[in-house]
Amino acid sequence: MPITLVNPAGLPQVDIYRQVSVATGSRLVFIAGQVARDAEGRKVGEGDLAAQVEQCYLNIATALAEVGATFDDVAKLTVYLVDWTPDKMPLFAEGVGRAAARLGVTPAAPLTGIGVAALAEPDLLVEVEATAVIDGAA
Repeated sequence: MPITLVNPAGLPQVDIYRQVSVATGSRLVFIAGQVARDAEGRKVGEGDLAAQVEQCYLNIATALAEVGATFDDVAKLTVYLVDWTPDKMPLFAEGVGRAAARLGVTPAAPLTGIGVAALAEPDLLVEVEATAVIDGAA
């Protein structure tokens, strides 16, 4: 496995992700920001942050699978959240937990959450992008 996740002593021990990832693979995979749309482009979870987070993570998993990767190969996630406030953290965590349960994974790669005013479409509450590292040739 090309990714080792670490929570160093001296840094906060966060439950839903690790502070550091060490990548030793040979290929980088960059996944565009995924939003709450299903394979047919239909809206998922309008007005429901947890449902939208879940769909974003499911879409990331689909993109990873296409290139022979899984969440174990994710080195970094970046999450863009519309009108973010700390009281929304339980909804974010609920969405991640639901996606993890459906996928049978623990998506614990380091992540950066960024509060934004808006995304590309007015009904989108969250967008998630990923960087993964995998071994082997294309």
